[in-house]
Amino acid sequence: MSIAETHGKALYDALRQRKTIQPLIETDPSLTIDDAYAINLNFLSRRLADGEKVVGKKIGVTSKAVQDMLGVHQPDFGFLTDWMYVAGDIDVDAKGLIAPRAEAEIAFILKSDLNGPGVTAADVLAATQSIAPCFEIVDSRIDDWKIAIVDTVSDNASCGVYVLGDERIDPSAHDLPNLHVAVTKNGEPLSEGYGHAVQGDPAQAVAWLANTLGAYGVTLNAGDVILSGSLVPLAPAQKGDVFEMTLSDGEQKLGTSVARFV
Repeated sequence: MSIAETHGKALYDALRQRKTIQPLIETDPSLTIDDAYAINLNFLSRRLADGEKVVGKKIGVTSKAVQDMLGVHQPDFGFLTDWMYVAGDIDVDAKGLIAPRAEAEIAFILKSDLNGPGVTAADVLAATQSIAPCFEIVDSRIDDWKIAIVDTVSDNASCGVYVLGDERIDPSAHDLPNLHVAVTKNGEPLSEGYGHAVQGDPAQAVAWLANTLGAYGVTLNAGDVILSGSLVPLAPAQKGDVFEMTLSDGEQKLGTSVARFV
């Protein structure tokens, strides 16, 4: 098997068997970002063969808080499938989560395609139908979250599942870098952050994603949900935990999202 097939199968088996594997960069120190993307695609192809469908993309490790926490100092990227979407409570066992962590994000819902290179933040806003408060629940198939950039890109950017709030917000009506998010865990204040935590502007983060994926022939498509990166530090989660995020513009509450682990 090729490098992509070997490591893609290992990650797929880890996902389905709910186990972790040794960091790929330790198994093969010669792996590059291009190799990691090929592994990511192979991992994805195995999930698609199971009947999953791509419904969006994600960018991760965009904020300094998350980069410092994980020791990964550049963004990563991955795919969202319909199986990853959770409309209500998060069934930890049914979704095979291993060591989940909750991230509060702004999701973009596109009305037209974005095909890099050359995509700007203004292009992203023009292509966006709405934004929504979102929890991404990241999870790692790598032992003890000991990830380098090659590991997390290969592992579909450490994506587990995601939960969208009900509200759909017009992005042109708000200053995205200054949108504020406040997160509680089990009813107690946990963290807060602003839109500018992700590359200075969530729309700029989505532009980066479009341009990066464009180099591999992948587009952001109309109807896609795009997760733009966490505005706050990742928070470990377990059964029984309830996270709530409130997105506001400083004057009014725009929306909420709840991640309840059962």
